[in-house]
Amino acid sequence: MNRRGFLAGSASLVAVLTALHSRRASAASRASRSVEGPYGPLRPVADLETGLPLILLPEGFNYRTYSWSGDAMPGGEPTPDQHDGMGVVATKGSGADLEVTLVRNHERPVTSPILAPARYDTSSPRGPGMGPGGGTTTLKFRGRRWASVEPSLGGTIYNCAGGVTPWGTWLSCEETVIDLTSRGGRRHGYIFEVRPDAAVTTAKPIVDMGRMKHEAVAVDADSKIAYMTEDQPGHSGFYRFLPKDTSGTPGSYEAGGRLQSARVVGRPNADLRNPAVGDLHHIDWVYIADPDQSPGVEPGTVSRLRKEASGTSVQAWAAGAVWLSKAEGICQHAGKFYVVDSEAGVDTLHRPGHGDGAVWEFDPAASTLRAIFVAGRQIVGDNIDNITVSPRGGILMCEDGDPVTDRYGPGTRLIGLTGEGDSYAFAKNIVRLGREQLLTAGKRIAPNDYRGEEWAGACFDANGEVLFANIQNPGITFAIWGPWERGNL
Repeated sequence: MNRRGFLAGSASLVAVLTALHSRRASAASRASRSVEGPYGPLRPVADLETGLPLILLPEGFNYRTYSWSGDAMPGGEPTPDQHDGMGVVATKGSGADLEVTLVRNHERPVTSPILAPARYDTSSPRGPGMGPGGGTTTLKFRGRRWASVEPSLGGTIYNCAGGVTPWGTWLSCEETVIDLTSRGGRRHGYIFEVRPDAAVTTAKPIVDMGRMKHEAVAVDADSKIAYMTEDQPGHSGFYRFLPKDTSGTPGSYEAGGRLQSARVVGRPNADLRNPAVGDLHHIDWVYIADPDQSPGVEPGTVSRLRKEASGTSVQAWAAGAVWLSKAEGICQHAGKFYVVDSEAGVDTLHRPGHGDGAVWEFDPAASTLRAIFVAGRQIVGDNIDNITVSPRGGILMCEDGDPVTDRYGPGTRLIGLTGEGDSYAFAKNIVRLGREQLLTAGKRIAPNDYRGEEWAGACFDANGEVLFANIQNPGITFAIWGPWERGNL
């Protein structure tokens, strides 16, 4: 592999765009490729905590797991399952003195609730002990060891992804528009701000950020504008929230603001479901008059929207907003935002919106949306979902598809993006556990082959020393470290 593509810091993103522009000009390819990564081949690595070989990593990398589903938290409550989006809200020190605070989502339905100090909906729509089961837990990591975990938000549903704020909090997103008011509960489909100290989290829904199947959010540190994705297959939008309070302090978003949806200039309802690497679109924004509008399309309405479309989607489409397949992760680095459409592309029947995924780069300064990665084939990337950028500027993506079979066998992967816009496998899920292994490790999950389960919540500490990530089911959180300087992550 040509190592010139693996540049450090923001220069690596410049290299991506330069190479992509050249590729588009020569019409050499409509999609990205799968290549050997800068860190070398992968090999099985044993977990320093349990001794179990759970993932494949390059030579020189190690990891430690923590807070598996079912593990007892300090108060005795079992760790909730369905580990999903996650973010670092605080970093102190470095090396042996590194201290990191993370907030982790749990994408859970109506089930046993998370007993956090702050709970939004305390109803029991399915009987005693069965309430909105989503929410967050907060984890501490010190040196190269895990230190603690505690519940920090409860009473929500399907907390999928989210995003950190520049002021050190976590925005947790509900991926649902269920309404439990008829069963003594509350409406869902909102974003909630989680403070590092669970005791001061309010569980107040930020209604003006919209009621929809939220996926992820990323915040511009200068303007305090939040950019958001909507995970509604067939009618996903790309949104931004303009806060009234731009102080950039905990609770400032709870004061409200205005919601907008992206539109391609001069092309109402532009269909962006089948992009090519290098595609470039100029974007403007349309206002959403009622961010809390109930879902559904009125009978007789002529549109591409299905009846379960969110109220924000209905209003955005009527104003000419863009058409994405299934918007998932979003992250930001050096003033640019990276947006995942996990089903962009076409399938074997050439149906748009049934592909393996793409990444768009949004540049707020230029108001442009550019395709920098298009999977095209499962081996290149299979329904990528969450996305992160390391402090050095390297892009890392989480797979949420089938267990991709490559030279290492089947399993989902953490995928890096090279300077040329191609993908490489950085880590691979090989979690396949029997009863005796689990008994020895003291874990309370069911024995099973989990190699097809999704990666989620990838994020780096502020120094770029440790990568944190989840395998959603059976619910395992990883801390990974090693010679990052060998590549672009």
